[in-house]
Amino acid sequence: MYRTPKHIGIIPDGNRRWATQNGMKKEEGYEHGLLPGLKLLRAAKKRGVKELTYYGFTVDNCKRPQAQVAAFSDACYKAVKLIEKEGVNVCVVGNTKSGCFPSRLLPYVKRDDCPDGKMRVNLLVNYGWEWDMKNGWASKQIPRIDMVIRWGGMCRLSGFLPLQTVYSDFYIVKDLWPDFQEKHFDDALAWYSKQDVTLGG
Repeated sequence: MYRTPKHIGIIPDGNRRWATQNGMKKEEGYEHGLLPGLKLLRAAKKRGVKELTYYGFTVDNCKRPQAQVAAFSDACYKAVKLIEKEGVNVCVVGNTKSGCFPSRLLPYVKRDDCPDGKMRVNLLVNYGWEWDMKNGWASKQIPRIDMVIRWGGMCRLSGFLPLQTVYSDFYIVKDLWPDFQEKHFDDALAWYSKQDVTLGG
């Protein structure tokens, strides 16, 4: 029996590497990251997770070639449309004043209190930790994260919600995000169950 974290952060890394390895253009990898996100959401709901926060794209990601920027922006919009069909409360957080923010996602820049007990799903879109900090921690509506899971083998947070992850446990999956398997998630939960969570106490 798992000690299930209430709030999990997801860093879905490796889309471009996966595309290259499969003979595609780098920008084609983002589309293949949509179904894994949906599968993970359903797995989390089934296991009693109350909140998920996905890393969509960062302010720095917008320095990439225009074809990639357009592709991950479109993927974020498609992700939100898929997620909202799952009966959850969706909230998008990011720098809406930048031209890199997809205007189609503006209606989702909000956070309800979920009085009906729905699961919350946050998506960071055009997010930057410096932007967050300089705007009075614009992400403060998002609560503390218990565990961060990163796909793609990289051992770094890449600026992911520094305020909320101050006491997060950090689990690395070597496989690339489009190769997501539910076993990855179960292994992460089993690992988290063994951690001594004291929050400094």
